[in-house]
Amino acid sequence: MVAALRSGRVSALELTEAVLERIDAVDAQVNAMASVRRDAALQDAAAADSKRTPRGPLHGLPVTVKDAFHVAGLPTTWGNPDWADAVADTDATVVRRLMNAGAILVGTTNVAFMLGDFGQTENPLHGRTSNPHDSSRSVGGSSGGSAALAAGITYLEHGSDLVGSIRIPAAFCGVYGLRPTPGLVPLTGFGPPGPFAEPSELAHQSVLGPLARTAADLRLALSISGGPEQPGWSWVLPAPRHRNLTEFRAGIVLDCSLAPVTAEVGDVLSHVADTVAKAGATVVEGWPDGVDPVAGFEAFGAQVQAFFAWQDPDSAIGSLINFAAQDDRRMAHRAAWRRYFDDVDVFLSPVNFTAAPPHDDRPVTERTVGGRPYTDQSFWVAHAALAGLPALSAPAGYTPDGLPVGLQVVTARYEDDTALTFAELLATELAT
Repeated sequence: MVAALRSGRVSALELTEAVLERIDAVDAQVNAMASVRRDAALQDAAAADSKRTPRGPLHGLPVTVKDAFHVAGLPTTWGNPDWADAVADTDATVVRRLMNAGAILVGTTNVAFMLGDFGQTENPLHGRTSNPHDSSRSVGGSSGGSAALAAGITYLEHGSDLVGSIRIPAAFCGVYGLRPTPGLVPLTGFGPPGPFAEPSELAHQSVLGPLARTAADLRLALSISGGPEQPGWSWVLPAPRHRNLTEFRAGIVLDCSLAPVTAEVGDVLSHVADTVAKAGATVVEGWPDGVDPVAGFEAFGAQVQAFFAWQDPDSAIGSLINFAAQDDRRMAHRAAWRRYFDDVDVFLSPVNFTAAPPHDDRPVTERTVGGRPYTDQSFWVAHAALAGLPALSAPAGYTPDGLPVGLQVVTARYEDDTALTFAELLATELAT
């Protein structure tokens, strides 16, 4: 669509009108949008068309962001009725960078209540978001904008990932989602209503990143939203290690007794593994030396508990000694992954052990998914987050019921483009 805008085959106003018409046609069923800048978006699109030269690489392209980014003139609600009228007066850094690149912000997308659910998107203010592939099923959480992409409501979305909140929704909806290297995309302006604050050091687990329909779109989005905010600093996304699948060394773990995959998911991912091998990549099976999936999952849980305790002034972090011990585990796992990626380029695993589950209104503590405790959904996404690694969710195929299955592609810190390039090459092989 950017190419079409550049060539004049479509105008920004025509494209924005088409997106708004699509929202009117399908969002009553999907419920992906939390707010829509209808008049403002049309005005921005008309202004874009009036410019003789493009403002930036996204000039005229309609986009959305999660309803947790501050957008001037829109409420920042986090799905909380108490914040329904909390209208922001300043744009988050990501929002400002998208607009400076010429994007037309159409609106914000739905979230889990207070972003507190990685398995589904529902809140008392905006209701429940349904999966476009099967309305009886979840889109994952807390980034419900995955459904907007899958339903054709937006061309590019930005979300957040603490406990898989980009990767799990992307997998459930059959789109791409990138959890970048922590710190690569600034957190400024991503938060509850109120003045911006400097992100705490405990926020290292929470990462902002793009969701899109292709890996190439993720790369473009990251080039715009990423980079330091400090004056005088610049950045360049490191080049991928390889540009041909035959050159890649791919580590693979497709099942684990701690979160065993369903037969349907396993069949899809086994086909992907066969495709990778047949394409000529070197396959290295097993967890990295020094990575204990049990200890890693426990350490990740401690980090997440500390994150929420830090956010809630009425709670206590708990034993500082225990937290310090778990943080030592985190750094030991980071070192083990660093050694692993000296010889291996990417690590492949499931995003989740099941495809999108049915909606579930039970309390979180009573929910199960695929016969497993609800919290087990975070197992496969935990290890990259714990070690601070970039991790990509890529569409891998479909179950016999037509539900998408996601493949997780993890790589070394700051080598996000290696994961993106691998996903691009793999998509070509899977399509043949």
